[in-house]
Amino acid sequence: MHILDLIVLLGTLGFIAIYGILKTRGEKDMDAYLRSSGEKKWWAICLSIMATQASAITFISTPGQAYESGMGFLQIYFGLPLAMIVISAVFIPMFYKLNVYTAYEYLESRFNIQTRQYVAFLFLVSRCLGVGITIYAPAIILSTILGFNLNLMCLLIGLVVIAYIYSGGEKAVSKTQMLQMTVILGGMGVALVMFIHYLPSNVSFTDATYLAGKMGKMKIVDTHFDVTNRYNLWAGLLGGFFLHLSYFGTDQSQVSRYLGGTSVSESKLGLFFNGVVKIPMQFFILFIGVMMFVFFIFNPSPVFFNNKALERANLSREATQQLTAKEQEHASIEAQRKATALDLLKSRGTAEEQVNIEKLRDLEEKDKSIRGDVKGILKKYAPGMETKDTDYAFLNFVMNNLPHGLIGLLLAVMFCAAMSSTSGQISSLASTTVVDFYKRSFAKNKTDTHYVSATKYATLAWGAVAIGFAVSLRLFDNLVQAVNIVGSLFYGTILGVFLVAFFLKSVKGYATFWAAIVSEAAILGLFFIDSGVHITYLWYNVIAPILVVIISLLLNQFLVSDKENQPNPIQ
Repeated sequence: MHILDLIVLLGTLGFIAIYGILKTRGEKDMDAYLRSSGEKKWWAICLSIMATQASAITFISTPGQAYESGMGFLQIYFGLPLAMIVISAVFIPMFYKLNVYTAYEYLESRFNIQTRQYVAFLFLVSRCLGVGITIYAPAIILSTILGFNLNLMCLLIGLVVIAYIYSGGEKAVSKTQMLQMTVILGGMGVALVMFIHYLPSNVSFTDATYLAGKMGKMKIVDTHFDVTNRYNLWAGLLGGFFLHLSYFGTDQSQVSRYLGGTSVSESKLGLFFNGVVKIPMQFFILFIGVMMFVFFIFNPSPVFFNNKALERANLSREATQQLTAKEQEHASIEAQRKATALDLLKSRGTAEEQVNIEKLRDLEEKDKSIRGDVKGILKKYAPGMETKDTDYAFLNFVMNNLPHGLIGLLLAVMFCAAMSSTSGQISSLASTTVVDFYKRSFAKNKTDTHYVSATKYATLAWGAVAIGFAVSLRLFDNLVQAVNIVGSLFYGTILGVFLVAFFLKSVKGYATFWAAIVSEAAILGLFFIDSGVHITYLWYNVIAPILVVIISLLLNQFLVSDKENQPNPIQ
């Protein structure tokens, strides 16, 4: 790496970490350490929520997703604004009324300690898996591109985050996330400007969007109902609604972002603006991937984006010869594609337009076939090599096309995103462990200093677990999908319990507890057991809460006994 890029990268990360430590060191008050002393304004809440959700995976994998499949992924967020309305109307007022540190404290007052701790346990499992992916995803890609050791990259991301969380808890998370989001949004804005800047002089921004549209990359909405299709309008509205309702309403990594608001109104406003801003932000990131697709129409692209891994692969002469032949075919197709794209722009509004559109699409399909052949060769001659390469497309552009300094800035964006998301998740794991288990069942009535110290130790423990999990992972098919899949395996059940708690007042704790266990087992069975039914993961967020509601209503008729425990006060 060039010295200028290294200075920009390390200077940015070092400043943020030191700022977080200096601004929050020495916190011994439990309310300040776990809820930022209720000092957050709506705009700080909004930025903090966005920073926790927008991991490095968002900025590494999402452009590659759009490059490969277009803008359809945006549909997953269509249910988000509706979820924000429900959370603001129901969840936030209840959490503030009970003055809770975690969302799961409410479940004990409504049901019993078993339900509270089971749901908290589901959160710990899902969030631990999620934070492992959040660390691992940027680490494996950055380590491949930069040539660094993977385990060292995981340690670097994890240890920097743990340092300032340990020092200042939730307050440190909040203060650093505002700086991190500034770097992230600024860096991605620079990336989009550079994509447009690198277009040929005779190709305008309007021309670029026209080409992207004709190649199917600008299609956002798919109205076809299909439970096996991950991205369509109905999956986004229904599955996305339940996914975001659970994530923002019951996941402590997000709940803790708005529990520190100065008032109920500030928390509602921050959450509402997140719902408003998130879709345009995600559109912006996906659009960067679409512009990357157009950029590579007019500029040479590698036949395999993970070129560093390709360089390190110990391939036989036969494999090398086959790859060379495919690279030549790819270069020939690229030359034809560029010429055809220019012809298409000139032929707009004429009889030749449709002919050129079909020719350009045909060339794109041929190039996809060549790329598929390359992956087949690599699977045959280097069976241990990861062949899913679109997650590397954006970083490949950054490393090979941007000037020094901007490369360091874009790498800082990836690390900042990893740090912002990881910090919120590890902080929530620690607070849930202490509040819902340690304080509730093992060490009641201790001092604030004691619980703050316990949370610091829990931060170290969960940080170590997350890093350990990260270094043992294998790359998913697509990183941005992996995070949503892990969440969808657990969020629906957690949400179902909260829906019963809020809206089915007659249902008691035992019935809800067992309904949650059965529902979670059913979802895991759907995912892991090959039954021939291939339901896409977004629908798990619909199926699980429905199961919890129905099963709890049925069990409530049979499991309520004379000794059914009544709602307990939070202790």
